[in-house]
Amino acid sequence: MKTLVIPFPDDLPELLRMSDEEFQREAKLLLAMKLYEIGKISFGTAAELAGVDRAVFLASLSQYGISAINLRDEEIQREIAVLEQEALRESGE
Repeated sequence: MKTLVIPFPDDLPELLRMSDEEFQREAKLLLAMKLYEIGKISFGTAAELAGVDRAVFLASLSQYGISAINLRDEEIQREIAVLEQEALRESGE
């Protein structure tokens, strides 16, 4: 696995009332959540990047107000079309 190094001010963790380790964990989690939110990586990949299991990642998404269901517009439209077709078949039309 590759490593990303991001410089930050020495006092930033303290300003956020975090230890250096807490800040680094939070930064990894936030990066993973954002990449997941914008559809760049899958849920499983995001959890792995954050260094947490899927349940913890799911809870973190909720804590930050990020939807765990991340479908693109075309995926939503496709799902709606499938549901509409199923409804028509079930109603006998």
